Amino acid sequence: MRALAERERPRDLYDVVHLYRHDEIRPDRAVVLKTLQEKCAFKGIPVPTLESLLREDAKIKLAAEWEDMLAHQLPVLPDLEQFWNEIPNVFRWLYGEVEKLSLGSAPADRPVDNAWRPPAMVYAWREAVPLESVRFAAANRLCVNLRYQDSWRLIEPYSLRRSLDGNLLLCAVKHETGESRTYRVDRIQGIEVSKMTFNPRYQIELTPTGLLAAPPVQRFAAPRQSIHSRPKASVGRVTKVLTRRTGPTYVFKCPSCGKQFRRKTYDATLPSHKNKNGFQCFEGFGSLVKTEY
Repeated sequence: MRALAERERPRDLYDVVHLYRHDEIRPDRAVVLKTLQEKCAFKGIPVPTLESLLREDAKIKLAAEWEDMLAHQLPVLPDLEQFWNEIPNVFRWLYGEVEKLSLGSAPADRPVDNAWRPPAMVYAWREAVPLESVRFAAANRLCVNLRYQDSWRLIEPYSLRRSLDGNLLLCAVKHETGESRTYRVDRIQGIEVSKMTFNPRYQIELTPTGLLAAPPVQRFAAPRQSIHSRPKASVGRVTKVLTRRTGPTYVFKCPSCGKQFRRKTYDATLPSHKNKNGFQCFEGFGSLVKTEY
């Protein structure tokens, strides 16, 4: 907040709002305010107020730099308006004028294991579904275009649950109708983060920091068949099998130099590479920009 008041940069606005939205942090606002006052005193600048920040010239400056400073660091660039409009809520909370709204958890349409909790940030280990993109969308209040059962639907992502039979579930709401829906993660065929924003109807539970391991459900394989006892596949069947094995291609972008890498598996680890100036880029992880089919 001190940096935002001092230099009015897009990344500072993004960070202030992003941290404010993380309910699991549960900061002591008295400590936050005291620290802000001390930091401003050290820099010799006034403590920022809502009026000092919400100036039209400040918004024009932020808008001019919004894409240049943030687009290369994020999978999808959220709209400036939603972050700008959140600033009043940050200040009202900071000065004790309002409490943050407490929302309930998104419902599941099937029995779930209530004892199971996803430990921190979403990362699907050995899963073909880019759940990290869902986490990013939820944190930024962006809807997700979800391909499920061979059709696309626009959803608001909220939480992960585990069914009683061990399947990982994505709890969401259909954006157009407001209907609650639950999707099996292993049956999701594609994910695209949209630029459509949403106002949370339930608590966003996909944004904590850390690492979540979501290993595939253990399944028992059928007895092996002898190669001679297997029925011969027709040409048409072979074509279908080969097509299915081809699967999606995930395109990751380096947040530092912007170089893109295509992967057949959802692996955000970047290989050794050089930036546009020919120098070694030391970025180790990329962000998903699109999924090709």
